[in-house]
Parts: sequence; structure tokens; C-alpha cells
Amino acid sequence: MASRVLSGMQPSGLMHLGNLLGALDNWKTLQTEYDSFFFVADWHALSSNYADTSRLKEFTHELLIDWLAAGIDPNKSTIFIQSHVPEHAILHVLFSMIIPIPWLERNPTYKEKQEEIKEKDLSTYGFLGYPVLQAADILLYKPDLVPVGKDQLPHLELTREIGRRFNSLYTPVFPEPKEYLTKFPKVLGIDGRKMSKSYHNTINLSDTEPTVRQKLKTMVTDPARVRRTDKGNPEICPVYDFHKIFSSEDVINQINTDCRTAAIGCIDCKRQVGDVMVERFSPMWETREKFSANPKHIQEVVEEGRKRASTVATETMKEVQEAMKI
Repeated sequence: MASRVLSGMQPSGLMHLGNLLGALDNWKTLQTEYDSFFFVADWHALSSNYADTSRLKEFTHELLIDWLAAGIDPNKSTIFIQSHVPEHAILHVLFSMIIPIPWLERNPTYKEKQEEIKEKDLSTYGFLGYPVLQAADILLYKPDLVPVGKDQLPHLELTREIGRRFNSLYTPVFPEPKEYLTKFPKVLGIDGRKMSKSYHNTINLSDTEPTVRQKLKTMVTDPARVRRTDKGNPEICPVYDFHKIFSSEDVINQINTDCRTAAIGCIDCKRQVGDVMVERFSPMWETREKFSANPKHIQEVVEEGRKRASTVATETMKEVQEAMKI
């Protein structure tokens, strides 16, 4: 049997370029080599968006369309929605009985997010305890690999620690999944910070060509380039980061030289990267339209995924209950 890979994504907003480069491109490759499970983490979205759930179903639907348009193939991957498989919640409850509270309080993301997102009250058990639900999500399927960014490594280590604690308290059930680091761990947004729905600085996969080009026009560049004749430093320019992702080696080198000598202005630099980005996105936009026009197909994909995921989840929970003698 092929090794298994598992990953998930919250439907807390529209999918953006960071999601594509940081996760979906990896998933597309991995699904050809591994027994792949990819899930929509809709319960996780409640950990920080519990006060307004009005668009949760919409975001879930749009996320699934983006996945399929990006090449996540239901014939190669198990695609499902977290809340459709209740074993996630059951294992989360059982794990919450054995995890020491200090393990959660030392989670670096817990305090960082509370500092960054001031407009929401994140002093809830759901937010403090979401790494426990995350551990349940992962260990339920006993994956060999979990694709993550570097910022998620502490969470994955906590997952391994919870698995070890369970195995030592009862009988060994859970393996220790290894990380599979993403190629682009950090994609910058139009304001120069990490691209994130929380910062409202994203280029969304569902954006139209005019919207993408307009967002690029507003993107920050080297602050030293006040006038067209000012020389710049491309290494501190988010637009140059996009060139390094999307443009050819020759273009990257040319932009590097031209920016430093003021042979090219920021407007032309943005237009060039916009051209290659549109070329990359165009096939996805076309595919997206087809899936958007066929919601029944999306329902069929997640129902088939639910059946496959439930088969594995049910088997794991039998082992858990036997180990705990409950």
C-alpha cells in the first residue's frame, strides 16, 4: 500500500495565491505518489470565526471549487469535509482528556494570533484547544506525511506528543507523522506582509484578470524608489518576489539588473509580472467556471470522499476504543 499523506485547509475566506503556492501545488504533486487525504477544516474555521458563521458554507463551496480548479483530482485523492466525519470530534474529545493544559499554553501561535487579531475575542477554549482537534484530524488517518509550512511545525510536534502520550497510557495505536515542508512557506501579500485573509492583502484564486492587475498596481515596492529615476533594491521588493515565483530565469535576472539601475520603473515591473501571472491563472479560471456551473458535481465529490474517509476513521476509532477499553 502506498504511503499516506493528509492535509487540510480552513474555509475562513476565499482561497488566495499563498494557498495555491504554499499548499495546493504540493498536493497536486503528492496525489500522484501517495494515498492522499485532503479535507476542508470547517470546524477549525469556528475557532476564530465563531461569531459570524454566515458565509461558512459559501467559503466551503468556493474552497472546493478552487481545489478542483487547481488540479486536486477526486480520482486520485480523498476530498472531504471535516464535519461530515464525526469521528474527528470524538477523537478530539478523547485527546482533550489526556493532554496537559501547559502543552497548549506554550503553543507559540496561540499568543501570536491573539496579538495580531485584536478585533476578535480569541480567549476561548476552542482557540486554545484547536491543536488538539488538529491532532485528531491527523492521527485519525495515520498518515506518514503531513504537508505543512514552517509556522505549523510546532503544531505537528504537538500532534506527535499527543500520539506518544496516548500510546504510553494505553497501547500503541498512532504512528508519528513526519512533516513535508512546502516549497513556498511564505508568500507576500500586496502590502508586503505575509499573504493572509486576516490582513486583507490577498490575491484570490477567484479574482478576475482586471482585479489581479489592479491589486498588483497597488502593491508596495522598494520604499526608496520615490521617483521613476530612483534606483531600487529588488531583494526587499514584494513584486520581485512574485517574479522569482512566476517569471523565467532570464526575466528575473533582467529585472534584478534593471531595478538596481532604474532602467525599469515599478509600473512596468508590475505589468510584466501581471502578464505571467495571468498566463498561469487563465486555465484555472476556465476550469473554475465549469465547476461553478455544476454544484451537483461538488456534492458528489465530497460525498464520495466522506465514504472513503469514514471507512478509515471508523477503523481507527475501533482501535482507540479497544486500547482505552471503552
